[in-house]
Amino acid sequence: MIKSINTQRLTLREYTLSDAKRVQELAGDSKVSELTANIPYPYKDGMAESWINSHRQAVSEGKAVIFAITLKDSGELIGTVGLTQITDNFANLGYWLGADYWNKGYCSEAVNALTTSFFKHSNHPEISAQHITENFASGQVLTKCGFQCTGDSTLSVNGTMRQVKMYVLPN
Repeated sequence: MIKSINTQRLTLREYTLSDAKRVQELAGDSKVSELTANIPYPYKDGMAESWINSHRQAVSEGKAVIFAITLKDSGELIGTVGLTQITDNFANLGYWLGADYWNKGYCSEAVNALTTSFFKHSNHPEISAQHITENFASGQVLTKCGFQCTGDSTLSVNGTMRQVKMYVLPN
């Protein structure tokens, strides 16, 4: 599977446990949690380590590709992009950035790089994605990267039912 991806401004790389403190710092921001479907708030001690450790088996089994998004020049970790629930016919895209890095094009750059590389190295027919309806910027990322909106749904997000928009990117 893909080990790392370089773009003009970013390096997408595998996580290590040394990233846990930074993940907790970024994901622990309530603004990030409010706009994502799977980041709890508060983000407690040990959660980042557990999350990073959970990648190992899923990645080795080919069921996930999860990358730290880092700035190419400094190596600073700014967020995550990944594909999970990978089967022969399905892959689910997920991503988040620390709030200080929003609206700079980093997320679109990372998503585009990952989806392009994934399709280049696989025969998957499509990639699915979703975002909380209120997270307009996430919808813009998906649209910029070629995803097509397929409709709305309701999802339990951190114990609350939320409206989400569903998307698909055909290969």
